[in-house]
Amino acid sequence: MGSFSFGAGNAAKLARIPLYALGRLATLVIPRTDSWVFGCGAGIGDGPLELWREEQKHGVSAVWLVDNDRDARDAAAQGIPTRRKRSIAGFLATARAGVIVVSHGFGDVNPYAVSGAFIVQLWHGIPLKRIGLDSPETVRSRFLPRSALVSRVLARMYGYAQSRISLLPAASHLVRGRLESAFGLPDERIVVSGEPRVDVLSRGTAEERLAQARAVLEAAVGELPERILLYAPTWRDGESDPAVPTAADWRALTDMLQRHDAALLIRSHPLGVGAYASADLTDRIRLLGSDVLRDVTPALPAITGLITDYSSLAYDAGLVPMPVHFLVPDLESYAARRGFYARFRDVAGDDYQRGWAGVARQLDETLSDPDVLAARVARAERLSEKVHAFRDGGNTQRVHRAIERRRAAARRKGRR
Repeated sequence: MGSFSFGAGNAAKLARIPLYALGRLATLVIPRTDSWVFGCGAGIGDGPLELWREEQKHGVSAVWLVDNDRDARDAAAQGIPTRRKRSIAGFLATARAGVIVVSHGFGDVNPYAVSGAFIVQLWHGIPLKRIGLDSPETVRSRFLPRSALVSRVLARMYGYAQSRISLLPAASHLVRGRLESAFGLPDERIVVSGEPRVDVLSRGTAEERLAQARAVLEAAVGELPERILLYAPTWRDGESDPAVPTAADWRALTDMLQRHDAALLIRSHPLGVGAYASADLTDRIRLLGSDVLRDVTPALPAITGLITDYSSLAYDAGLVPMPVHFLVPDLESYAARRGFYARFRDVAGDDYQRGWAGVARQLDETLSDPDVLAARVARAERLSEKVHAFRDGGNTQRVHRAIERRRAAARRKGRR
């Protein structure tokens, strides 16, 4: 089983209601300052790291809140000061911060001290599967799991928590609608600025991005061939991943990779299980979990092709650009449990695969035929154009300007 599920997480949240109440009382008497705190559920990276770097240009006083030694070391390597988020120092840093930046939820910082701050939610991907208030998963609980009352209480708690978000950047107007619905926010709190997390896919020249990405990957997993494939399945709420290859699948994949002098990197979701640590792994197939590489986005320019199911990486692939192959052994059951914001066929086309044998055949064809490769790249670019309104490397700067405008407006309103 995975390390987290909504059911377990929500049961724990219900048990912590008194702590949230005490934290709310504390934030009523602790004055907010102009300091900032940053946090990210995926470690030191993603949108918060991009915004951190931008705000340092403007002299912002800030700390990053972490909850493990790995993130503390990663932050120190980049000269980022940290506090432990669950410590008294982390609580006070959050309670005093005028601006709080997160990418997953308030648990990225100290969740008991967020009330009253200007909260920037840099969501960590364009949703294909339903999230937040749009998904029944959000209000599942192991405590009285069949209780409609518990579900309503959780929905009310979630809605109240998200209502404190001050600014939520969106990649495009299409994505804005999904985020409005998922977070229950009014239109004016969502700004179509592009996402800071993907600026790394647009800055500099293609050659510079490729060189930097290969350096990131080879530092993580060692020397790689020119052709690199990435498999990135999404999270299944703590359930086992149904797409783990069989022994026959491993052999077929290895043979295909050898024919094309390619490597396959497997990035199971950090909250998923994915029993990919198989004895059938070879030098052609390597693991690239979040324990090996925290943030995969900077590495994408070195990827030759993506295999995924419902991950937001499918929307980002066209920014590189690279072809996308879809592997969905549980499409119907996943759709019934989570639901999608768009018809899956409109995203994946009609040639999505149910098993690794079909994916291996598609990869073989894509790596062999330049025309097939060009057609798949063009498809990925068309999909990306629907959801990414900007591809100029300036998303983070637009978010910075939006924060400055909103905070200035709030100060004027306060004076009045």
